[in-house]
Amino acid sequence: MVQRFLEGVRVLDLSQYVPGPYAALILADLGADVVKIEPPGGEPMRRLGGARDSDGISPLYKVMNGGKTVIELDLKNDGGRKHFEALVRCTDAMVESYRPGVLDRLGFGRKHLQSLNPRLVHTALSGWGQTGPYRLKAGHDLNYMSLGGGLIASGVVEAPTIAWPPVADYASGIQAAASTLAALVSRARTGKGAFIDVSLAETALAWQSGGLTNALRRENAPKRAGNLLNGGAACYNIYRTKDEHFISIGNIEEKFWANFCAAVGRQDWIPRQWESFPQKKLIAEVQRLFASGPLAHWETLFAEVDHCFEPIREFADLPDHPQIAARGLLQRTEAPDARIEVLYPAWIDGSPPTPRKDVRFGAVDEIIAAWTRAA
Repeated sequence: MVQRFLEGVRVLDLSQYVPGPYAALILADLGADVVKIEPPGGEPMRRLGGARDSDGISPLYKVMNGGKTVIELDLKNDGGRKHFEALVRCTDAMVESYRPGVLDRLGFGRKHLQSLNPRLVHTALSGWGQTGPYRLKAGHDLNYMSLGGGLIASGVVEAPTIAWPPVADYASGIQAAASTLAALVSRARTGKGAFIDVSLAETALAWQSGGLTNALRRENAPKRAGNLLNGGAACYNIYRTKDEHFISIGNIEEKFWANFCAAVGRQDWIPRQWESFPQKKLIAEVQRLFASGPLAHWETLFAEVDHCFEPIREFADLPDHPQIAARGLLQRTEAPDARIEVLYPAWIDGSPPTPRKDVRFGAVDEIIAAWTRAA
């Protein structure tokens, strides 16, 4: 089962909000024993958003920290630091999202951590990275996407669009988890730990090689609604129906575009698929077509047509969608503290992921004792 891949691997999660906690959530889903260390009173995400469970904690916090054991430690006092040192000595990996320099001020710089545990894989998530003139600059996902290229070619002609969910946050969580796993594989061969510096802005930047290369060569660098994949093409776009729903078509392949055009009786559109971008005239014609009928009409018409079509669903519609239901990735918690969590998004050896345990609030002495025995 997917949860057994990292069985026996111990992970400390000292991060907050989304990027680091999501990285640690991935590791927990893969079977690691994850202990989340929070300051006295807990991390701010416990109180994020308006909704609260019956225990006063935000459900957003719970879905980001399922499968982990949470303890509170004050790293600014001697007792908290001693407990933390004991945990570091017997852990395999640590994920943290402090600003650069904070761990040094707390007495846990690289040299001290290495002296405690030379095999430690230490992954540091920060907005801009551990070096450079922006290293201490404040920021959030929108800012990291701004510098990392994630907004240059997104949105409509008039303005960029803020993406949901926060792209750099989640992408950097995946980047941190993948880097941590790679370092653990390397450590199995060499016996040496690693220090991994993951930047949220650079995670977004890592996806921009195509645009950067085109700009360098002065060749059609992506611009808003100006190319095939960002709203400049009629065959790959979002349209509004007569009853104010939205649908997407993604007919990049010529055969799919031809099948679509034939289904709506507009074979004259087939040779126009690769007109110069942005295809304002053709897009407007396709929009008039979809505006002529309600969503149900288009779903019925395209039910047996082999082309890339899908309505844009509302969140409330997703759990009962036959494809999502068939894959078994949604885990429901019933009222009064109802929530839906998406489990690890992979089937392993023909089986869906097994249920994720609730976040558990534990005691530091209990964790130290268990980890010391296992080390």
